[in-house]
Amino acid sequence: MSEEPESDEPDGHEVSFEDRLAAARDKQGLEAAQSGPGKSPDGLDGNALAIGMRVGVEMVSALVVAVAIGWGLDWLFGTRPILMAVFVLLGGAAGVLNVWRMFAPKRGPVPGKGARAKNGLDKDRGP
Repeated sequence: MSEEPESDEPDGHEVSFEDRLAAARDKQGLEAAQSGPGKSPDGLDGNALAIGMRVGVEMVSALVVAVAIGWGLDWLFGTRPILMAVFVLLGGAAGVLNVWRMFAPKRGPVPGKGARAKNGLDKDRGP
């Protein structure tokens, strides 16, 4: 008497757990897990060169825009170095803030807040 392995498919082929999980996620309308080799949940792919280039572009672009605004306002008002210096500081701060936002931990939805909003229940306004 030969024993055949149990299968999930009618044609006798076994289906891997990953395939069944992907089918269940598709059926429920859920997205597949984004993390994998070289991927992180925060959207950065882990490539050091790519991350470094992105940080550099964020910093330089913020400074270029700030210097252009400061130079333009100095030219317009005749106050040569003052507004450019102020806007260089503001541009540097904006660049650092952009990089901070890129690397800051991402926060998900607060538990309990979404359910009340969906049901239309709010203790301040009533049902």
